[in-house]
Amino acid sequence: MEVASNAGMKVLVIGGSGFIGPHVIRELQRNGHKAAVFHRGGHINQTPSDVEHILGDRRHISEYVPAFRQFAPEVVIDIILSSGRQARELMDAMRGIARRVVAISSGDVYRAFSIVNRNDEGPLQPVPLTEDSERRRQPAYPPERMKMLQQVFGWMDDEYDKIPVEDTTLSDRELEGTVLRLPMVYGPGDPLHRFFSYVKRIDDRRPRMILTEDLAAWRSPRGYVENVAAAIVAAATSPKAAGRAYNVAEQPAFSELEWANKIASQAGWRGEFVVVSREQAPKHLQLPGNFAQHGDMSSRRIREELGFADPVPLDEAIRRTITWERANPPAKVDPAQFDYAAEDQAFSPSLN
Repeated sequence: MEVASNAGMKVLVIGGSGFIGPHVIRELQRNGHKAAVFHRGGHINQTPSDVEHILGDRRHISEYVPAFRQFAPEVVIDIILSSGRQARELMDAMRGIARRVVAISSGDVYRAFSIVNRNDEGPLQPVPLTEDSERRRQPAYPPERMKMLQQVFGWMDDEYDKIPVEDTTLSDRELEGTVLRLPMVYGPGDPLHRFFSYVKRIDDRRPRMILTEDLAAWRSPRGYVENVAAAIVAAATSPKAAGRAYNVAEQPAFSELEWANKIASQAGWRGEFVVVSREQAPKHLQLPGNFAQHGDMSSRRIREELGFADPVPLDEAIRRTITWERANPPAKVDPAQFDYAAEDQAFSPSLN
């Protein structure tokens, strides 16, 4: 099924120089659209060529309305909206200029993820999560997790909450809105290095890797960065997406153990994953979280309404990510997270 779109659109991308943004711009260009990126000037070499740059600080977005009006975008994609206040400022700035605003949100709007993060005691939410699943009532993340994320994603401010971002974007009476709820995004450039703990152990020739029982069974939403970018562009350029919210996630959702095995297979590892109780696992592998609450999200709506399909196959996406991770390890690695002596001691005699 072909994705309906308007050819030759002008699209403004806010936050287009980070992890996902350059892929969004390339996808727009591949589909014949003209892109401009609004950013502060950092990482300018990561953005594709032949894109217009509007330099500025989104904290003072109203000051750049003349530049936006000159570019005259039909659609605005904001990848780094952090709060309801920012969303209101964006809608005010673009009213009378653009036809639609596409707000990039997160699966963390769902109550299920407050339960995973232990900010909510439950009850457990049914999965897969759909666009109509219950949204959370508590903050998205515990304070310590929030501080860590802010260090990685500089655009996350102290008011971070994607729920008022969504509500503001979809409720404007004069400017159309679309919301995309993203999964755990992986791929080359991933600032969280989601593959690193597995790839390092593989390259260190560990014969075994430990997963706790609860984490091994946990199903979570994932998406390869190029596929996520393609979904964003499909929604941004389709008139059918106006007024709609969409989950973006690979289908099906794999358990962590299944996912780990897929990484191992593509990396050529022939070792063994060993699943143990939390009590048996060393402290550094006892990850926080209520993993009885699964987080898999259904992306059926975007696939059926817009005819979206992931352009990069799963095995290729994993291979590309492994290759990048090997060439670009984190600048700082906590040795305590790779305490192999403690991991070896965790195996009972029956496992040897």
